[in-house]
Amino acid sequence: MLAFLALLALPQFDLATAERPRLVPAAEVSVRVEPKTLVTARNPRSAGGLHDFSSEGDYWWPDPKNPDAPYIQRDGLTNPDNFVAHRQLLLSFARDFGILSAAYKVTHEERYAAAAVRHLQAWFVDPATKMNPNLLYSQAIKGRSTGRSIGVIDTVHLAEVALGVEALRGSQALTPAADAAITSWFREYLSWIRTHPYGVDESNAKNNHGTCWTLQAACFARLAGDTAVLAECRQRLVTSHLPNQMAVDGSFPQELARTKPYGYSIFNLDVMTAIAVALSRPGDDLMNFQLADGRSLVRGVAFLAPFLADKNAWLKTARKPVPATADPGTAPEPIKPDVMYWDNWPVRQPALIFGALAAGRADWVELWQKLDADPTIEEVRRNLPVRQPVLWLR
Repeated sequence: MLAFLALLALPQFDLATAERPRLVPAAEVSVRVEPKTLVTARNPRSAGGLHDFSSEGDYWWPDPKNPDAPYIQRDGLTNPDNFVAHRQLLLSFARDFGILSAAYKVTHEERYAAAAVRHLQAWFVDPATKMNPNLLYSQAIKGRSTGRSIGVIDTVHLAEVALGVEALRGSQALTPAADAAITSWFREYLSWIRTHPYGVDESNAKNNHGTCWTLQAACFARLAGDTAVLAECRQRLVTSHLPNQMAVDGSFPQELARTKPYGYSIFNLDVMTAIAVALSRPGDDLMNFQLADGRSLVRGVAFLAPFLADKNAWLKTARKPVPATADPGTAPEPIKPDVMYWDNWPVRQPALIFGALAAGRADWVELWQKLDADPTIEEVRRNLPVRQPVLWLR
């Protein structure tokens, strides 16, 4: 549905045509990359095994008063000594696979599909190298927890991978047997995030963690053909995420209250618009869906786009929400630069192109094209769940 609306709104712009000059040279590099999965790195502090994904809480640090005590939290400040190898491996896989599957979608070149399927086999099928379909040991904290519910966000990049598998259907490389085995892994992981307490708790989160859960569930359900879960995710978007997270002006107050309000606002809008695009269908355009007071994802893009064009305007205009416990008449505080990675945003945010196609905004397309499509800063890559928007449009 969104692609059809885009043709009507922006008749001179075709996303596949625009992306091809970027994708083909990148695919020529990625086609030579050999699969490398999480079994090549082991976290000595993890309670899991060789095939279990492991990560550690970003904002947790040793207690300076007692180095042997449980870690303490410093919100927004990433501990550089945490185990990140599995995240890096997953990011590299998602990057190369996304390039290859998107390049196949725009060129139908079989060798791109063949290379993409080799990565899928290594990560999800081969018993010697595949990842277990759960996140029992993600976002662990030394002295406190071997894994946590918020760790479910670590696999948000698999949402685009699932759509990449869809794009490969019809290629010679993705045989029916390979498709069935890969889809089975995603179906099993979807079941885990919907039934395990970690997944259930994450699904109930009221901020970007809840939206990231929905994005994953929606894309995995799309791949698996689970219509019941797709319907559930649509309801979550329009009856929970949008009304409970977005203010009337299109901002996200819970993200504005964080120590990295700019980065978190961008991230949450990217995720929420991706949910809408993944779930839209003929007669059900979720990008333009409006609540009774006019709140919509297009309004969210309209709020943030000027600040993506001019980051200094964010510091002059944006305000932190006033806490509910504040005295009446308390004025909202000005926004400060994010405590980390302030200089590295924005990049080519998917919310811009999704919003442009839904609203017919050529200026948003122009802004999107000016921004960096392939950032190299790891934290930015980790918070950019959609790198290949061509995979998201049907």
